[in-house]
Amino acid sequence: MAAQTREKFATQVNSEILSAVRQLAQSEGRQSEGRQLQVLVDEALADLIEKRKHGRPRANVMAAYQASHEKFGTLYKKLAE
Repeated sequence: MAAQTREKFATQVNSEILSAVRQLAQSEGRQSEGRQLQVLVDEALADLIEKRKHGRPRANVMAAYQASHEKFGTLYKKLAE
């Protein structure tokens, strides 16, 4: 596998999200915090790109929609009329 070029960038993140990511990285037992966050940010961005490419909703969103439709489908049809 060829070495990947890395590029630094700066941004701001909600402090609660950053704290949760740091805790996740620590619980996964990575070596150093800088590397932990780098790996998790890479994973998150790659996941976001993949989801957007395919335009698919998340599985939990579709499950909630399906459950709602099964329960209230008749009502939805009446409201649409």
